[in-house]
Amino acid sequence: MNYSGSPSEKPVAAGDLDRSHIGQSVSFQANDFTVVFGTIAGIARTDAQVYLSLQGVGGGTHLKDEYDLPVGHNVYLQLDPLSSAGKSLSEVERVIKEKFDEIKHNLRDRDQKTDSE
Repeated sequence: MNYSGSPSEKPVAAGDLDRSHIGQSVSFQANDFTVVFGTIAGIARTDAQVYLSLQGVGGGTHLKDEYDLPVGHNVYLQLDPLSSAGKSLSEVERVIKEKFDEIKHNLRDRDQKTDSE
């Protein structure tokens, strides 16, 4: 298996994780057979390893809630929903403005035709 995230995720080296990432959704390939999806509850690190504690994952018979990863191991974080929403919103605003301008233009044309008759 070779997990490389989804289009809605960005790769980050485990060694680059810090306290600002706590609470974010994360996914990563823990070993050759396992892909993990969870929410970061805690992060600890040494020079060579990063220790991730995941919220809401443990307690199952086969689910671990703690993983140790090499600092260079990629994990995948969800793209910032607010910045993504902002991009989508600006696109929606542009389309609405274009439609509004088109309606104004059509109304002016109709008024001018009515005035000339």
